[in-house]
Amino acid sequence: MSHTSTPPAPAAAAVAAPSPDAYGIGARFSLHPMTDSFIDVILGALDAADSTGLTISTDDVSTHVRGREDRILAYLTEAIAHAGRSGVHTVAHVLLSRGCPGEVACEIADGGAYAPQVPQILRNVPATGIHASAHWALYPLDDEGTDHMAGIYAAIDHAKQLGVFTGSEHYVTRLDGDLADVLGAVVAGWLLVGTDVRHVTTHVTVSLNSPSGQAGAR
Repeated sequence: MSHTSTPPAPAAAAVAAPSPDAYGIGARFSLHPMTDSFIDVILGALDAADSTGLTISTDDVSTHVRGREDRILAYLTEAIAHAGRSGVHTVAHVLLSRGCPGEVACEIADGGAYAPQVPQILRNVPATGIHASAHWALYPLDDEGTDHMAGIYAAIDHAKQLGVFTGSEHYVTRLDGDLADVLGAVVAGWLLVGTDVRHVTTHVTVSLNSPSGQAGAR
């Protein structure tokens, strides 16, 4: 009796993650130093941060940063920390977005969600030695019936694990700690939701050297 074996089917090729530009990964941020020398503080911060691997443009409202998530996090941390080291009360507004909508061009048509692993992103951002207080909001933009709050709560739980969660306020989550840890928690939550939801934005207002904070006010 003859025996005919069927060769195994070839394994499906892994789908490569899209490039940051194709997927629409980027940030907008603005710095507001409370000093007459605000121009020097802002321009000094932008010049001091390492922009390797990033595409950066600045106008009269904000600075746009595009590139890999780890490089965006490092750049934002360095720029905002440099402003904080001026010693003046400085506020930074940061918006992060991923997943194409709202971009000038979007090249990803499969509807898939992509995000790198969180530990890889946070590993190489050293502490700044600068205390930051922040109000953070996270927005999973999905119209397919996903439980948005489940992802938000998971991101908040991760911020608790990182030790920077200090409370829930109206419409925002309060974060306090080293600037690198605060921004790292924001980016981590953005990525955690981004593994399941394609278009995710997050916004954080960061305060450094606040007279109110130094007086112990909350």
